[in-house]
Amino acid sequence: MSWIKNLVRISQTTSSVGNLFRNHESYNLSSRFCTALQHQHQQQSETIQATEVVNGFEKQQQHRYEGLAPTKEGEKPRLLVLGSGWAGCRLMKGIDTSIYDVVCVSPRNHMVFTPLLASTCVGTLEFRSVAEPISRIQPAISREPGSYYFLANCSRLDSQNHEVHCETVTDALSTVKPWKFKIAYDKLVLACGAEASTFGINGVLENAIFLREVHHAQEIRRKLLLNLMLSEVPGLGVEEKKRLLHCVVVGGGPTGVEFSGELSDFIMKDVRQRYAHVKDDIRVTLIEARDILSSFDDGLRQYAIKQLNKSGVKLVRGIVKEVKPQRLILDDGTEVPYGLLVWSTGVGPSSFVRSLDLPKDPGGRIGIDEWMRVPSVQDVFAIGDCSGYLESTGKSTLPALAQVAEREGKYLANLLNVMGKAGGGRAWSAKDTELGEPFVYKHLGSMATIGRYKALVDLRESKQGKGISMGGFLSFFIWRSAYLTRVVSWRNRFYVFINWITTFVFGRDTSRL
Repeated sequence: MSWIKNLVRISQTTSSVGNLFRNHESYNLSSRFCTALQHQHQQQSETIQATEVVNGFEKQQQHRYEGLAPTKEGEKPRLLVLGSGWAGCRLMKGIDTSIYDVVCVSPRNHMVFTPLLASTCVGTLEFRSVAEPISRIQPAISREPGSYYFLANCSRLDSQNHEVHCETVTDALSTVKPWKFKIAYDKLVLACGAEASTFGINGVLENAIFLREVHHAQEIRRKLLLNLMLSEVPGLGVEEKKRLLHCVVVGGGPTGVEFSGELSDFIMKDVRQRYAHVKDDIRVTLIEARDILSSFDDGLRQYAIKQLNKSGVKLVRGIVKEVKPQRLILDDGTEVPYGLLVWSTGVGPSSFVRSLDLPKDPGGRIGIDEWMRVPSVQDVFAIGDCSGYLESTGKSTLPALAQVAEREGKYLANLLNVMGKAGGGRAWSAKDTELGEPFVYKHLGSMATIGRYKALVDLRESKQGKGISMGGFLSFFIWRSAYLTRVVSWRNRFYVFINWITTFVFGRDTSRL
């Protein structure tokens, strides 16, 4: 029964992620991870120890692979994907698993459908509606003997030996030590994404909540409902009540505006009915250093400002200089007290990307050519928010958008499939392979919801280009229809549709922290 103990131990380390999927697939994924580690231990016990006697003493020599060793003749080449975001998951979905064994390493066992993440913070959608398990996106990971998912972070890349060093995620549990292992690859795809930009402002990491992961949305919902309940406690001072009920959003991009719109709808429809004692004290403030929704048409931006003001969202232009536990300070010295602080000011290179000894683009992201290759090393590709064009290509770096990452993943999957069919799937074997046409990105437009059943739709390729741009209820209908069709699985599409209908008829769920 030792395998049951191993399964329990692995399940404990993944509790914070596993709670999202209380169904048979989540337990199958955990057992799959456990089976992979057992396979590693078996390989280690069979091949890594040899003994020799020197001067009467035994010395143990350890094989340099504690994990997945290089593939052999007769085995499929191994494609290693670091990350489970838009780019990585679209790549894994499109890869031909009859050619490659797919191994994914990520601290997250699911993909987050980020355009709908703001809706989960106030109960419009449930968290499971925006989380898609990797095993559903690429079933081979849970079925094929050579394909795995590892709940781990990559700590180092050794491109000379075609291997990465990894460390399992333990969710900061002091009772569980992380397991370190290596994975040899034939082809490596860096799709590890980016991290939220704080611009070096003191106190942001300690006091603000980002909006990039499901657990961020869970924390925002918990904090919001907790503040609503605490504000009704007898004897609470007026100023403290106002502080608890002040929600501050920093960042006027699509994420910040959409969250502000969802929050204002929640206040006007649900808080006024269920928290009548504090309905007049709750406020939303959106702080932006420049113009909100700067990538949209000027007319649409003015329409958004008008609608947000109607919804009760206060717009403040300013730069945050410091964030303290209960208030933030702007560049003009103004102090803004808050009960909930959501930080949405864009993204930048992660610490892992910065640590890599690879060429970088002007913004610090991994430098790539027109075929998503990292030119200085063999068999390494980079896609998504972690990558950008090198200056030598003459191309400007693409924006950190979901549609960019998704289309890069689709392009690279097709490219790798062609390489594999041409015999270039193995390590060091793709030098003379014909790559075909380089990647070309065509912007399909931008959309954002602003609350009150209104949204913005801008279908132009650029701000100077021609095309459809409109706002209002019709745009809201287009926004919902477009994203409903983009949700990965039919199961989650059903969840999203039912959640929208339930919210419209019965209101949002405000009963759970």
